Amino acid sequence: MAGNKLKSKETKKKPEPVNPGVLKPDKEAEVKVKELVKDERTHKVVGTILLLLALYLFIAFTSFLFTWQEDQNLVWNNGFNILFKDDVVVENTLGRLGAVVSYWFFVNGFGLASYLFCYMLFIFGVNFIVGRRVFRVARNLKYIIFGLLYISTTLAFLGYKAEFPFGGALGNQLNRWICGFLGSVGMGLLLFVVGFVWCIWKFNMQFKWPESKPKPPKPAPVAPVEPVVANAKPVVAEASFIPSIPQEPEEEILPSKPNTLKDNGSIHLTLPEDEEEFEQEYQLHVKEDIVTPNVTYIPPVATPVTAEEDLEQEELEAAMQLVMEERDEPEEEDVPPVMEPTKRKDRNAVNDIAFEIKPIPTEDEVHEEEEFTAPQRVLSSDPYEPTLDLRDYKYPGIELLENHGSDKIVQDAAELEKNKNQIIDTLKNYDISIQKISATVGPTVTLYEIVPAAGVRISRIKNLEDDIALSLAALGIRIIAPIPGKGTIGIEVPNVKKTIVSLRNMLASDKFQNSTMDLPVAIGKKIDNENFIADLAKMPHLLMAGATGQGKSVGINTLLVSLLYKKHPSQLKFVLVDPKKVELSLYKLIEKHFLAKLPGEEDAIITDTKKVIHTLNALCIEMDLRYDLLKEAGTRNIREYNNKFTQRKLNPQKGHRFLPFIVLVVDEFADLIMTAGKEVEMPIARLAQLARAVGIHLIIATQRPSVNIITGTIKANFPARIAFKVSSKVDSRTILDTGGAEQLIGQGDMLISYNGEVVRLQCAFVDTPEVEQVAEFIGDQRGYTDAYMLPEYIDEKDNEGKELSLTDRDNLFEDAARIIVSTQQGSTSLLQRRMKLGYNRAGRLMDQLEAAGIVGPSMGSKAREVHVKTEADLEEILNDLL
Repeated sequence: MAGNKLKSKETKKKPEPVNPGVLKPDKEAEVKVKELVKDERTHKVVGTILLLLALYLFIAFTSFLFTWQEDQNLVWNNGFNILFKDDVVVENTLGRLGAVVSYWFFVNGFGLASYLFCYMLFIFGVNFIVGRRVFRVARNLKYIIFGLLYISTTLAFLGYKAEFPFGGALGNQLNRWICGFLGSVGMGLLLFVVGFVWCIWKFNMQFKWPESKPKPPKPAPVAPVEPVVANAKPVVAEASFIPSIPQEPEEEILPSKPNTLKDNGSIHLTLPEDEEEFEQEYQLHVKEDIVTPNVTYIPPVATPVTAEEDLEQEELEAAMQLVMEERDEPEEEDVPPVMEPTKRKDRNAVNDIAFEIKPIPTEDEVHEEEEFTAPQRVLSSDPYEPTLDLRDYKYPGIELLENHGSDKIVQDAAELEKNKNQIIDTLKNYDISIQKISATVGPTVTLYEIVPAAGVRISRIKNLEDDIALSLAALGIRIIAPIPGKGTIGIEVPNVKKTIVSLRNMLASDKFQNSTMDLPVAIGKKIDNENFIADLAKMPHLLMAGATGQGKSVGINTLLVSLLYKKHPSQLKFVLVDPKKVELSLYKLIEKHFLAKLPGEEDAIITDTKKVIHTLNALCIEMDLRYDLLKEAGTRNIREYNNKFTQRKLNPQKGHRFLPFIVLVVDEFADLIMTAGKEVEMPIARLAQLARAVGIHLIIATQRPSVNIITGTIKANFPARIAFKVSSKVDSRTILDTGGAEQLIGQGDMLISYNGEVVRLQCAFVDTPEVEQVAEFIGDQRGYTDAYMLPEYIDEKDNEGKELSLTDRDNLFEDAARIIVSTQQGSTSLLQRRMKLGYNRAGRLMDQLEAAGIVGPSMGSKAREVHVKTEADLEEILNDLL
């Protein structure tokens, strides 16, 4: 019976057989509320609804302004019941609902200030649709709340006798209470003061009183002057030391014991006795890090240093050097005993190989946040100072950027030892002997430097690139044979744990803060953890290329943010070309500070291909105008010209002006070449060939580095090139004229060809919200009235077929005629400089002046003859033309 019961239970537990002919119903997908809220489509739907609601309120409010007398009594008598009464006819454009909503907002609410609710719904809707913060919500909400209270109260005070509810119920209530408390006069004064204070806070209005000239001081008696050092130097920002390299201890062989880490920082490794081929001792020497004393960063000043201070500085340096020498001397008790190596008769056996891990240099230590100082601005009343146009401009602070991870590189001794052994074993398998191997740990890769034995061909090691990559099981092995300037061969191996290079730490370093470069850009860090900061003005142009998603956009943001942290708006202008329309849109906020555009254009960031062609040609015109100014000033480059101008040696009335640097940034060059071709390539080639001396520099990026995009004409004028990871060796050779870019590991890993040397870097990382914060910080400050205007360019194709007629004269015809007559020089370039015109428009003006008889015909390279000698004769001619 028991057995039968067990069988019956087993039969009950068996699952029912599946009928293949019957299909089970599919499970309905569960919709999670969190995923629905975070969905991008939900945000777009909400944004669309908010925009439509804003438009609905705007139309209803505007209609109420004209129909309030007819609709007010109807809504007052019926209340909300009017919505359900079909026999009631209202005059509002949006029907009964529009009349009720307008009535409650205007009469029972805030009056005319209710239009601010339309603006509030509009900014919320735009932010939801775009998917990012186009308008700052917190700041706008503060303005809206202040506007509701202030505008409604003010309108209620001014229109207290009017029948129309200008201030609404809230404004009338506040007006009655404050008038009862302060009186009508006090109420008026209070409203005026509050509005005036708000304008001062918002627009930072300047109030200046004419200064009286100071009287010359009386001559003071001559006092003895203490001796001053002639070649005085400013206070040093931070003391840096170059550690002396201790001599390598003699090689030793220890008994076979477990691997131990001694107190002196060296790792002694032993091998099993049964392996005859590798009975060698490898010693890992880890140098002790040098402790750099904490020195507070003091910005450089122009005050001289006295002899006593110089003596104290020398004593301090001598004491520090003595401490460093004492630290470098090894202690006797820490030195291990030296044993003679055992001799082997096996021909494959080699001498012991010393393995050294080079210390990470600490000379580029970064400052803390409170020690970051913006570039100092020298204020002088005598020379011209261009930064005084925006004297209240504040450089962005380092706190706007984030610190992504730790700046210190962690050395994994086990990983280094494993890779070293794998490299040595692979080379031994091919009968390649080496004398020494050392490792330099970087943020992304580790460089193993090998000193080959005598008689070993470099090509043999170079050909083992794939074999070493296979033994290390790593991606992106790159062999440098030999390393330029060294007698070693380099093997770059990616780290298991990569370190993010933060742009914040690079901008806070001494090398960037104290740089005297014209256009310093913080690009990234080398393998030895040294900051790579270059001068864009000496590159002088930069070509960036790489596959999609390998870091080109981040690299462009890194370059632009570096320049924003170092330069004043009067010293630098950007021309941004963004065919994608989304990559460089963050910099729209700094249009009135740092951007340049064509006259008559609304958007300073160029996205249309035709406007790109006009902008490039306008830059060529600007280049020619600047060369004319340099020729008249007798200078060779922009630095000499600006020095003369700031020293007031050039007359602004003759067309001279301070010349800011102009940086042209093209995000996707391949798209422009495909759509425009030669129309884009030719002005780019002209600018790359000639624009360096006049301060115009180019940064061009593309994700398709093929020979039809990056032509020989462009490559010849871009000596500085950056290559991110590419898909093939052909692309690498197209960019760098050498291979290696196809073996990079991506995510900011790059090669830069600069000064005839190819260096591997890890690009500094700056995230999009950080760029937005920097742009908002600059955009919220007082800027120029408009962006920097480039010369006007008119395409000759637009003027084809048009005949020259004096009845259709240029608007600047009279001004150009007066300039020609007053100077008695019939030169087209003169009109370009004086009136900041393009060559085409200046040429048309000169042709119209010839038709009017003011100047003679063209004489080739010589200036035209001026027929009108006096301004009185010119006025008669101009009056006859009218």
